[in-house]
Amino acid sequence: MQVLCRRSGDMVFARLEGELDHHAAQKVRRALEEAIRDPAVRQMTMDLSGLTFMDSSGIGVLLGRYKTLAARGGWLKVEKAGPGVERIMQMAGLFSVLRRG
Repeated sequence: MQVLCRRSGDMVFARLEGELDHHAAQKVRRALEEAIRDPAVRQMTMDLSGLTFMDSSGIGVLLGRYKTLAARGGWLKVEKAGPGVERIMQMAGLFSVLRRG
């Protein structure tokens, strides 16, 4: 699992590549938390085009970052998810709180 992040002002752009499952969740969580550690960061866009699989652990990772940013008055947007990942997010109801790109 690879997490690539870059910051621009109050926004972080993140790209996830690989499988976001129980084994990778802690690594991804730490990388994303580090990327948004500065309270000035209020927005995050995640490119999920390289994500080949996501389970409930991945849903928890996304929701946790959403909660951090929402508490700052910000948002989390996901984009370019493949059909399998998109279906998991839809079934979990993530699109009721996450923005979609």
